Amino acid sequence: MNITGIISAIVIGAIIGALGRLVLPGRQPIGVILTVIVGIVAAIAGTAIAQRVGVDTTNGIDWIELVFQIGLAVIGVAIVASMRPRRRRRRSPR
Repeated sequence: MNITGIISAIVIGAIIGALGRLVLPGRQPIGVILTVIVGIVAAIAGTAIAQRVGVDTTNGIDWIELVFQIGLAVIGVAIVASMRPRRRRRRSPR
């Protein structure tokens, strides 16, 4: 894998991870780095699943593959968010 492949994986992972967080309702207590990592893993796994199922690769946007990737990102973000401890809000003294 060359530097272009690594950079494109990070960019696509960030987009997929962000879309996964947008689809998942509520707030997720995870940072940007974890979102990108979940997005990268979801993009790779979604592509592999789409190929196994027989989704054809096209020159344009592969919408079915994208649905697999975002669905896996939602699941990944939910799993990572459930493992992170929630922060308690401190009340300011009045």
